[in-house]
Amino acid sequence: MSNTAGQIIKCRAAVAWEAGKPLVIEEVEVAPPKAGEVRLKILYTSLCHTDVYFWEAKGQTPLFPRIFGHEAGGIVESVGEGVTHLKPGDHALPVFTGECGECPHCKSEESNMCDLLRINTDRGVMIHDQESRFSIKGKPIYHFVGTSTFSEYTVVHAGCVAKINPEAPLDKVCVLSCGICTGLQHHPRLVYFLTFCLLVILFSDNSVSFSCFVGLGATINVAKPKPGSSVAVFGLGAVGLAAAEGARISGASRIIGVDLVSSRFELAKKFGVNEFVNPKDHNKPVQEVIAEMTNGGVDRSVECTGSIQAMISAFECVHDGWGVAVLVGVPSKDDAFKTHPTNFLNERTLKGTFYGNYKPRTDLPNVVEKYMRGELELEKFITHTVPFSEINKAFDLMLKGESIRCIIRMDE
Repeated sequence: MSNTAGQIIKCRAAVAWEAGKPLVIEEVEVAPPKAGEVRLKILYTSLCHTDVYFWEAKGQTPLFPRIFGHEAGGIVESVGEGVTHLKPGDHALPVFTGECGECPHCKSEESNMCDLLRINTDRGVMIHDQESRFSIKGKPIYHFVGTSTFSEYTVVHAGCVAKINPEAPLDKVCVLSCGICTGLQHHPRLVYFLTFCLLVILFSDNSVSFSCFVGLGATINVAKPKPGSSVAVFGLGAVGLAAAEGARISGASRIIGVDLVSSRFELAKKFGVNEFVNPKDHNKPVQEVIAEMTNGGVDRSVECTGSIQAMISAFECVHDGWGVAVLVGVPSKDDAFKTHPTNFLNERTLKGTFYGNYKPRTDLPNVVEKYMRGELELEKFITHTVPFSEINKAFDLMLKGESIRCIIRMDE
């Protein structure tokens, strides 16, 4: 691959020209990486609900034409000036959030919110020069969360690329670049969780998640329910089921699932949910329903839908004095959280979490090694595989709720 270094590469990419319209396989030109950047040859990528959410452009500022994709595995084709931790031929996973290694957040053990490379869904260009590395006949094509893996080649900031074991199968570990089992290093029973939790997952219509298992870390590491406590989980999609399993692992005795689709309760039982509330079945706010069910409110709640109303309900349904609500879902751009200040004065706590405090370049290689040692069962996570030419089929499967993860093979 080194003979292409410094040159423009022509390759195939799945371009979204309009919101909600099928992707079109086009020949694109991919510019060489500039200082601090890496050009990757993508071998496998997978579809996450986040890609679908922004492709639909509901509640966001539309940015098209665009190349989506942020879960992938590939090989470094070339590196830009100043890149020292990667070289051509390295196996790597691109990540939607980064680790510059220099800012206060990167140097802190308590944060992964890199000042330079934290996620920006509105940015469609490279961070340093505000230009795209993709073009078709001279027309720029926008990036997505700095990764754009629905292309045979892509350019990514070096701080968003994790070098991994070259023996790791990229068609399996590619899901780790987003579907991370957050909390893995903080709880002794999470290996059991991964074996159990990857059985079947359905995606909530309004869910936006950059990590399928961030719900687990949100429950165990942030909400921290005590044995015998009560937990409400809003949204029984991928993240919500992980959050429910986290509550079960923590020893919660009452795990109340809240979802607009009642049929999801049966599946949720496998993840510890033992009570179910469908807000549509009641003529009062769901937070009032839960408060009545629990004699004043649950001890903890985890919101996993991205719905601003669900966020408010999750906060207002926790018990005064000690209740903690954790927000995981990503709201629409213009949403505003509104609640009465007395809810805070009555000692309810509201927290947020991002990616389970996971530093991609530092920690992701270790997660890959756990898979290589047989501690993670990623195969159960992958339900479908399609060739790149059939990438729209992956979208159809997810929209129908029929897939957990669909791997897209780039080399047909």
